[in-house]
Amino acid sequence: MRVGKRSGRARGCLRALFAALLVTAIAAPLSAATTHPGIPAPRPARLPALTAATLHSTYAANRADAARAARMAAAHGDSHRAAADRALAAPARTLLTFDGRGAGQATEVLGDLSHAGHIAVLVPGSDTSLDTYARFHKAAAALYADLTHRAPHGTRVAVIAWLGYTTPATVSTTVTTTTRADEAAPHLRAFVRDLRAATEPGAHLSLLCHSYGSVVCGRAAPGLDADDIALVGSPGTGADSAAGLHTRARVWAARGSDDWVAHVPHVRVGLFGTTLGFGTDPVSPAFGARVFDAAGAQHSGYFTPGSASLANLARITLGETSEVTRV
Repeated sequence: MRVGKRSGRARGCLRALFAALLVTAIAAPLSAATTHPGIPAPRPARLPALTAATLHSTYAANRADAARAARMAAAHGDSHRAAADRALAAPARTLLTFDGRGAGQATEVLGDLSHAGHIAVLVPGSDTSLDTYARFHKAAAALYADLTHRAPHGTRVAVIAWLGYTTPATVSTTVTTTTRADEAAPHLRAFVRDLRAATEPGAHLSLLCHSYGSVVCGRAAPGLDADDIALVGSPGTGADSAAGLHTRARVWAARGSDDWVAHVPHVRVGLFGTTLGFGTDPVSPAFGARVFDAAGAQHSGYFTPGSASLANLARITLGETSEVTRV
């Protein structure tokens, strides 16, 4: 009996140790979390169902919402948020969704969505909000530039920056659980369904999921109408294997040699009624994904122009799977 109690205590200590390591490994290399005080913004506009015919009216309505949000943020004294909203309200921006409340959400299109034969949806990780949206847009723009350069003549492409959920803070316990991903997953599935209604029949659709965004993609994967799912800089997906994602999509994974996420313990442990961690490492043979080359990418460097990772993400988006450099 005494041995059993000792064994139970030891298991408990190990679980706590794994949890502490996981929190430290994810949070320590990054800056402190961004806070989002009660910034006023209009409720999102009521929009018609997304179709090719309603795209332009949708873009216009969301730009108008962003402009109103910018004025309200400025009146509230938040010049940083006002500038971010104002940038999204510019005539050249094409927003499928916009919500300026709280941390904020937005979905932006780069390219001619209604005629694109190849579409990439970028799903971001922690600490992505309207306040940090510029860096997310930069990644989407880099991919779009690479695609337009790489695509065969006559092939139309589009990139969608999907900030469609409230991302966790990097320095928080939330970033070590699937809670935010579980909340986001049905929204991502619904978005992909709507997207199919507004795009060319048979368009090739890829989800490119970074960091905690790969947890979102993992939770959304069952029933998701995508051709490819690429996980980069992933701490795990909440599944033990690619087969455990229950998706018809090809599952890819990559991690750069300079990405600190390699040091995150790939475990799942129960602690105080909560499961911490995301399970099997997506680039490990045990997971079973198609592992591709990301060379020396750092955690935030997978969409760096000219990088091996960006080139391979573009090839995946274009369906050029035989051209993807594997490891």
